[in-house]
Amino acid sequence: MPGPDVLLYGVPLAFVAGFIDAVAGGGGTITLPTLFLMGLTPPQVVATNKLLAIFGSGSATVQYARKGHIEWPLVGRLIPLALVGSALGAYLVHFVDPAAFRTLVAVVILGVGTLVLLNKRFGLDDRYPGLTARVLALTLPGAFIVGMYDGFLGPGTGTFLMFLFALSGFNLVRASGNARAINFATNLGAFVFFLIGGQMVFWIGLPMGVANALGAALGARMAMLRGSAFVKWMYAVIVLLVAARLLFA
Repeated sequence: MPGPDVLLYGVPLAFVAGFIDAVAGGGGTITLPTLFLMGLTPPQVVATNKLLAIFGSGSATVQYARKGHIEWPLVGRLIPLALVGSALGAYLVHFVDPAAFRTLVAVVILGVGTLVLLNKRFGLDDRYPGLTARVLALTLPGAFIVGMYDGFLGPGTGTFLMFLFALSGFNLVRASGNARAINFATNLGAFVFFLIGGQMVFWIGLPMGVANALGAALGARMAMLRGSAFVKWMYAVIVLLVAARLLFA
């Protein structure tokens, strides 16, 4: 078991991860390697990461909700599907080769990032039409699939959710708010599951969680202040980080 000195780098890195995750997703690309570096076992890493993630995603959700950047009528319909998908993904992890799946997802997320960047207006304007048949046909299965990915592997879940919401017509600020709300729900569900398993290292996860929440609050405020153009730039950076994490894990 590591000593308290690991918090000297763990806490500031959790803060940075919270900031990044609140803007464009992908905070796990920082927190997961950090927890491994501390010397935790793989089950402890996964469980402790969920502990600190509920702080960050919860903090970001509150910030976006206060400014009206979460479309609750839609998000409320998607959360149950994301939770069911997450549970199924956690089950399927025993039957699918994670290495091959990581490579496939890395290619997909790079493709998603390329589409976002090549379309100069993508995600900059808010054109959400409401709960139309097209929106529901896109987001209902999309939330289930992304939730399943979150339960199976995880890195980049928020980034995929943002792309899903942007395709539905939201600008990237509102897409980020919606993604954080669903992420909070899936993190909370996973937290309860891992809490029962008894693998969480609370003396590491709690202080890192507080730092993650503070970083997330700042990141959400920065995203809302700077607008969708800033979020789009951050999104491009996160796509590269997530792809590298998946390919070289």
